[in-house]
Amino acid sequence: MRLISWNVNGLKAIMSKGFIDIIKSFNADILMFQEIKTDVIPLDLQSLGYEIYVFPAKRKGYSGTMTMTRIHPISVSYGLGKEEYDSEGRVIILEYPEYYVINTYFPNAGEGLKRLDFKLSFNRDFEKFVTSLKKPCIICGDFNVAHQEIDIARPKDNVNHAGFTPQEREWFSHFLSLGFVDTYRMFVKEGGHYSWWSYRFHAREKNIGWRIDYCVVSESLKDRVIKADILEKVMGSDHAPILLEIQ
Repeated sequence: MRLISWNVNGLKAIMSKGFIDIIKSFNADILMFQEIKTDVIPLDLQSLGYEIYVFPAKRKGYSGTMTMTRIHPISVSYGLGKEEYDSEGRVIILEYPEYYVINTYFPNAGEGLKRLDFKLSFNRDFEKFVTSLKKPCIICGDFNVAHQEIDIARPKDNVNHAGFTPQEREWFSHFLSLGFVDTYRMFVKEGGHYSWWSYRFHAREKNIGWRIDYCVVSESLKDRVIKADILEKVMGSDHAPILLEIQ
């Protein structure tokens, strides 16, 4: 099974950047998109042979997730059951016979860390939800945190900045300790590989980036992972898509 996760930074915007051809080139069984910023699904997307599940934010032009799948799920559910998060369209859960596939867009702690408490609250409730499930999980999305110093080009400059605070990083370590695996780090141990770059200062060109997008799987699925990668050359967003192949 081939999965792609990608923060597209606006579905309408990326549609004009060859998005349909990019999707076709992925040849993925399941596609998970974050920050779609719309509740309108273009007809071109609907004609690609995927079932499409959308969880838009109530606020227009903000947040939202979308999952496209060729593999029909047993069930589909949306959100964590709390309005303060679910109004922002952050989680889509597809249930399959052997596991859950979860598309998630974690909150950004915000400028001046004004949403750090909100994010940490979301993290705790997401953790509670996922650990309550009775099957293993494949969790893909924008976690909005660079876990280790090797996951960010300039760690010293970004201490206590949103996405690299001790609290966010500690939570991610804690989450993995509950029985989850960062699949990319199964294959790539060194730094210098990122999934997000600022649009400013030619950051992508200079590879001054952050690795904040992850495919995380339950320990029991670890041996079934064939490949995990960042598709750094695929353009269209300030994020790169990430890939997971699993048996």
